[in-house]
Amino acid sequence: MINLNTNTTFKAQALDALATVIDPELGVDIVNLGLIYNVTRDPDLNLCSVTMTLTIMGCPLTGYLNTHIEQALLALDGVDQVLINLVWEPAWSIDKMSRAAKMTLGLH
Repeated sequence: MINLNTNTTFKAQALDALATVIDPELGVDIVNLGLIYNVTRDPDLNLCSVTMTLTIMGCPLTGYLNTHIEQALLALDGVDQVLINLVWEPAWSIDKMSRAAKMTLGLH
């Protein structure tokens, strides 16, 4: 398990963990793609909730991403459950991508 560092917020550590989840079609992690809208933890339930979107509705990678998101977050100390809230508002666009992701994909 990855221990929560008291100098780092849970959200920052969760985002670091989620940055290890790579979209296999684009080769960029889901954080830099701008797919993650929020991450919270309920310490009483050891529950991590992720609010996120996908680049398109009906994305064929939904199951793959969900599995890897759960694995990344369950590795954090204090997380026994993961809830993924998939939302479509606000809609994803390339404007949500980091500069690094845009450069990787040749969109700079």
